[in-house]
Amino acid sequence: MAITRDDCASLDDNDPLRSIRDRFVLPDGIVYLDGNSLGPMARNVPTRADTILSEWSSRLIRGWMEEGWWELPLRVGARIARLIGAAPEQVIVSDTTTTNLYKTLSAAVGLRSDRSVVVIEESAFPTDIYVAQSVARRIGGELRMLLRGKPVESVLDDTVAAVVMNHVDFRTAEIADMAAATSAIHDAGALAIWDLSHSAGVLPVALDVCEVDFAVGCTYKYLNGGPGAPAYLYVNARHLGEATQPIPGWMGHADPFLMENEYRPSEGIRRFLTGSQPIISMRILDAALDAYDGADIAAVRAKGIALTDLFIELVDDRLGLEVLSPRDSDRRGSQVSLRHPNAAAVYETLVDRGLQGDFRNPDILRFGFAPLYVSFTDAWDAVEILAAVLGER
Repeated sequence: MAITRDDCASLDDNDPLRSIRDRFVLPDGIVYLDGNSLGPMARNVPTRADTILSEWSSRLIRGWMEEGWWELPLRVGARIARLIGAAPEQVIVSDTTTTNLYKTLSAAVGLRSDRSVVVIEESAFPTDIYVAQSVARRIGGELRMLLRGKPVESVLDDTVAAVVMNHVDFRTAEIADMAAATSAIHDAGALAIWDLSHSAGVLPVALDVCEVDFAVGCTYKYLNGGPGAPAYLYVNARHLGEATQPIPGWMGHADPFLMENEYRPSEGIRRFLTGSQPIISMRILDAALDAYDGADIAAVRAKGIALTDLFIELVDDRLGLEVLSPRDSDRRGSQVSLRHPNAAAVYETLVDRGLQGDFRNPDILRFGFAPLYVSFTDAWDAVEILAAVLGER
């Protein structure tokens, strides 16, 4: 029997995460399936923004200590740590994903200075590739590409210093086996750096259990930190005593207020800070993370699977489009990618009709299913709009 909108409404009625949707501002008349690019604003953000502006206006410079600004990178990092399977003292919020990848990849190759090859997936997000190219050039080494569909073992040998992997492929939403890949990388004597930008907040991530060396990620997608929100980085505790990063800044100094000319890194994760951090943006991110209070990540993942399974079933039944994402839900993130030869034009029409997904060259329509605020009726309505637009075309 075909699925109906009433069936989807019933799923919403029985959704244990249903009340969390009310924690977000979602404009009327839009089915928003683009949280894999930019999450919506949490309802508590304006109040928290007013608070930081009040702190700034009333405390001025004293806000750094009296209002806790100085410790925000560590405190907010600890909140993200629970979402990525890490001990809190191993995560810090700082700078951008690109900058943090440069810092962590440089630290990794520094720990393997007798090796000269950096490996990255050919399907990685472009900024990751650019950073890997830069680091490989800086050490006078080689950049080696891991071809799509090939096991990481195919590019490993005793010249590889570090491997950069994406936990979820940004085009297809395919999930990489973090435990197996990290183990293979370690068996080859190299270090593993993971980009979590498309997994943190919607998938269980187990950095400590998998013995990952370094990880980075953005906070403006599924973590809903807002446009340009500060990113985060993870360093396994076993490396914190010796890892060095290429952008030393006074906030990462062992004793910043001594104002020494010679840099001495902090003993802990703080050594990966650079200069003064964006406190206003960090306060907003801190507010956005409140949306995860009381939300079990296993329940979030279960709903993400249910949403994407439903969407794929509706697409199969009504549209017949090629589904680029894995059909096996265990291998699929919280996104479904479809192929259409005129994807760019279809995307523009979908936006006009109230369905906000996104488009990636040359022929991919992407739809993100953030379980905290996307409903089952959203999935139904999205396919309704898709069917109408494709029927007209």
